[in-house]
Amino acid sequence: MGALAPWHWAVLIVVILLIFGGRLIPRLGGSLGKSISGLKQGVKDGSEQFKAAVKEEPESAKPAAGESTVAEAEKSKDTQDG
Repeated sequence: MGALAPWHWAVLIVVILLIFGGRLIPRLGGSLGKSISGLKQGVKDGSEQFKAAVKEEPESAKPAAGESTVAEAEKSKDTQDG
């Protein structure tokens, strides 16, 4: 008894059409479609901006080939102490 039978869905759709009318349903669908496409476009733009920012990262922010990172320095300090 957890799922609705097909006739339950039919009655539900008829009640929704009677309450909201036939003109409101397509407007809501169109509004939902525009919202979803706007969200997709925003995610796409955001990922493109992130990729561009990563490419433009200055070389001074990246550790040089011979330099150790802070984590490596702390690890070597811990092993020397004890």
